[in-house]
Amino acid sequence: MASGGLACLMFTLVALNILAAAASLALFAVAIWVVVDGYKLYAISAVSGKDDIFAAAWIAIFTGFAFFLTCLFGIFAAVKRSRRLMLVYLIVMFIIFIFECASAITAATNRDYLVGNSNLVKKQMLQYYTDDSSKGNQITDTWNRVMQEVKCCGADGPADWITFDSTYKTKFPNSFSWPPNCCEKLSNSEVKDPISCRDGGITLFKKGCFQHIEWVLSHYTWAVNWYGFAVLMLVFFMLLLAMVYYIQLD
Repeated sequence: MASGGLACLMFTLVALNILAAAASLALFAVAIWVVVDGYKLYAISAVSGKDDIFAAAWIAIFTGFAFFLTCLFGIFAAVKRSRRLMLVYLIVMFIIFIFECASAITAATNRDYLVGNSNLVKKQMLQYYTDDSSKGNQITDTWNRVMQEVKCCGADGPADWITFDSTYKTKFPNSFSWPPNCCEKLSNSEVKDPISCRDGGITLFKKGCFQHIEWVLSHYTWAVNWYGFAVLMLVFFMLLLAMVYYIQLD
């Protein structure tokens, strides 16, 4: 290839590496956002044994930062026009590419398992809510907070607590048909209107919480899976160009 064409290829590769470095830092940031779990729903994934979304996010943290550093190295290798450095760049970038593929696939498959329908989340809620085990404490705290923050009750609605057997019903047979957190509360955490709550009146939250849970987990998945996939497509194209550049180097 003529020197002019090789220079053009080099500048294109440098520009793509700069773009990929920026995209990789963004992937690193969104993966941290998932791991931090601002909506505090990790317990619902962990207790079910399906916390792969968060495992995938940890992988994406590594791959995002590794992509960033490797892109900087790629810029240096391209400007130096060194076949040896370009070979190292290609090998390292390909290894990171494989890890990021694993991250994206893991997040996507886990999301389908958790939010395909409400049955898994509902079964988990009925089994562990108010249970005295460690899992029970995690699920109870999570559901109490979600029901009050989102103003919802149960997975699909208050009827969940009546239609199905639950640990809550077994432990509190003479209490409300649903947990007190299904109803509006005062600032001191007391139920605002116990009679209305017991009878299913206006202070009872009528909508289910599953829609919120599905929305959160889907957003976590989008951050790790679909944004990660977009970065992979950019890196794939860049790798092809880097291979051409490597072949053309003397």
